[in-house]
Amino acid sequence: MRWPCRIPDPTTAGDFCRRFDETDIFRLQAIFNATRLKVWRQQPKEFFEEAILDADGTMVETAGEHKEGVDINYKGQWGYHALVLSLANTGEPLYVVNRSGNRPSHEQAAAYFNLATALCRKAGFRKIRLRGDTDFTQTEHLDRWDAGSVGFVFGIDATKTLYALAGELPQEAWKTLVRREKYTVKTKPRKRRKNVKQQVVEARQFEDIRLVTEHVAEFRYRPVKCKKEYRIVVVWKELGVYRGQKKLSDDTRCFFYITNDWEKPAEEIVFEANGRCNQENLLAQLKGDVRSLTAPVDNLLSNWAYMLIGSLAWSLKAWAALMLPVGGRWHERRREEKRKLLRMDFTTFRNAMIQVPAQILWTGRRIIYRLLAWNPWQPAFFRLLDQLCQPLRC
Repeated sequence: MRWPCRIPDPTTAGDFCRRFDETDIFRLQAIFNATRLKVWRQQPKEFFEEAILDADGTMVETAGEHKEGVDINYKGQWGYHALVLSLANTGEPLYVVNRSGNRPSHEQAAAYFNLATALCRKAGFRKIRLRGDTDFTQTEHLDRWDAGSVGFVFGIDATKTLYALAGELPQEAWKTLVRREKYTVKTKPRKRRKNVKQQVVEARQFEDIRLVTEHVAEFRYRPVKCKKEYRIVVVWKELGVYRGQKKLSDDTRCFFYITNDWEKPAEEIVFEANGRCNQENLLAQLKGDVRSLTAPVDNLLSNWAYMLIGSLAWSLKAWAALMLPVGGRWHERRREEKRKLLRMDFTTFRNAMIQVPAQILWTGRRIIYRLLAWNPWQPAFFRLLDQLCQPLRC
């Protein structure tokens, strides 16, 4: 029998990844996202309240000297500069883009923000918000995003103009910024241990910049490439410069954020912008446990394909958590299990849900899987297995 097409049987990952051209990579991302939409459709209505899209660039270093597309960045690092655009709600990498090592962080970010926005609109999200650091502000696109009812919170460079506008604000415009507690102690508070790093800094007379207090204010500002005014939220940090235990001087620094959200308090805008730091955890997972942000192949496109295929492992983890049912008698406990599974690091997920020792038996017309060890995630594993046997909601 002759098949209309033949599927290659590569002997190595490199041989397989070298078969991809740029069109194939775009098509593969589209296939992944089409599957992602099916998983999202199984979620409750509150899931679609707002989609928060984060973008960041990260350096994928390599010591290889013969890899096409590698370059050196301003830090002296050789490698590729990958762009990762993710959905903060679930931690899923929606788009992974490989670029030469000397390219700026924001390159191609606006185009992929547009693709991710279209994907979220197709999924049914009622609101969409974009987040990024100062490199991703790209003021030439802000008017278009605002006109399309897309919210955004970006860092913006602390220019002399913004410093001057902040300095002109009246005293009553400033409020003390009170940071939220990182977590709530559920048991008895314990005595805080000594800060060993701080002791070393003081003993060796290193220069030490310490935060004294923070103040927040806001004003209107129209960037040069925009036709509309937007809201600028400024955080004024009062700092103390020490050497050892001796105070040398006082210092101040300002951090500016631009947004088209006129409703949230200024403090909430700051916390919203700071929440983007969770994407650093995603990048650490993709580089470390998942090993997708590496460059084992010989050119830019093949490494791009490798990064994209490798990142699917993390998406599968997120999809497993999203597909986990939470109804029934123990819905509160199951909802917490779902949240933990969604935020779980990949090594723990692999040990809990994948590397489960089992004995496989062939008896008659059946295949029997006998689990040979127990772990606390087995009830969730079997609920997920039952859920995957059910038809998906279209």
